[in-house]
Amino acid sequence: MKIPADPGHARIPPTPVGGTVVLLNGASSSGKSSVARALTDILDDTWFQLPVDAFHAMRRGGPIAEEDLPAEIDRTVKGFHRAVAGMAAAGNNLVVDHPLSRRWRLLDLLDLLVPEDTVLVAVRCPLPELERRERERGDRPAGLAALQYGHVHSHGTHDLEVDTSRHSPQECALRVRELLTDRPRPTAFETLRRTLRSS
Repeated sequence: MKIPADPGHARIPPTPVGGTVVLLNGASSSGKSSVARALTDILDDTWFQLPVDAFHAMRRGGPIAEEDLPAEIDRTVKGFHRAVAGMAAAGNNLVVDHPLSRRWRLLDLLDLLVPEDTVLVAVRCPLPELERRERERGDRPAGLAALQYGHVHSHGTHDLEVDTSRHSPQECALRVRELLTDRPRPTAFETLRRTLRSS
């Protein structure tokens, strides 16, 4: 007996065009998540908000020894990077909330993401305000913002900088949306890949 072809499995999907990645880079409590939510509310088409904190929150299991925690965080972040790259490669547009607080994170993303399709936004906020927000929210380890503050923007190059101490998340989001309509070339990721990966 001949089994009829399943038309749902017979079709080969077209090769997707890669999506755009808006990477919001800032220290803990700088307002990345608030800007990401405001941005996805005003962008056309379909966008996914991918915060790295959501990946950390998915962890299940028993307690982990303090000396093992850095390695686990690094594994989670590496997996997050590959999830972001995979979603973008499948044609999805993403707003990614992620502090580039260690150099390897930036280098890893430079290898994984399409630089022409990546928009790097510095989400800035003065340290005293970061520390005030950190105390007020109460869900972050004390001193995390200060620990990240000197590192997240140390590579220097961004496509856009916003300051959440001076502008609301909605105002910052409008600036990012405006940038997306007229993207700089080369992008910050193109420049960083050329300078950091050639050295």
